[in-house]
Amino acid sequence: MNTGQKLTALKTILIKEILRFSRIWIQTILPPAITMSLYFIIFGNLIGKAIGEMDGFKYIDYIIPGLIMMAVITNSYSNVVSSFFSAKLHGNIQELLISPTPNYIILLGYVGGGMARGLMVGLVVTLVSLFFSTLEIKHLLFTILIVTMTSMLFSIAGLINAVYAKTFDAINIVPTFVLTPLTYLGGVFYSINMLSEFWQGVSLANPVLYMVNGFRYGILGVSDISPLASFGLLVVFTGALFLFALRLLNKGTGIRS
Repeated sequence: MNTGQKLTALKTILIKEILRFSRIWIQTILPPAITMSLYFIIFGNLIGKAIGEMDGFKYIDYIIPGLIMMAVITNSYSNVVSSFFSAKLHGNIQELLISPTPNYIILLGYVGGGMARGLMVGLVVTLVSLFFSTLEIKHLLFTILIVTMTSMLFSIAGLINAVYAKTFDAINIVPTFVLTPLTYLGGVFYSINMLSEFWQGVSLANPVLYMVNGFRYGILGVSDISPLASFGLLVVFTGALFLFALRLLNKGTGIRS
């Protein structure tokens, strides 16, 4: 395939993925906005008044970046894992793999679809948050880089989960028992400076902590983690998972067997 044909293939997969979730926006875009609105009301307005300030910010202002990131992570992951597994289950992905389309184009197409949904939900949640607080982004470029790379990382992770999954129940194991605990313990609702020295050390092993704090630094200008460490970890993890996912597609793991 020449460059033009590859771009056409990528655009086709990407448009298909975007249309897939946008046609049912009541199920894919609206629920996260409603859920996060409840977080803003309950944790931000009600509980937040009792807590007061955290790191010099009103509690609702402090948790907004984490809640936006939580929505991005969840939706980026869930979009790709459900879409790719459905394609694998119905034999559609096999047709793509035997076509002249390079595997990296297939990977980029599905990951791009997951990123589109994750970032769209993140934007909607951000707009909802403006009803509860006023956001002043301190470092716009860094904020965009962090949220984009986080969305890409978890989109790739969703595809890897879908490759190994053999049933619909299997695609729910990682989100339920791995992703959700890591997200809630990733500094969304608190600063790790509140923890004892031991639990601070344990928290540093949670990769989501770096993403949430990197995004918080971009918006508020404060972070429990070095912003460079957050960015560096995202680059390494995203690159490693991309290469691993591409290797799985090249080998046909969970698809051709």
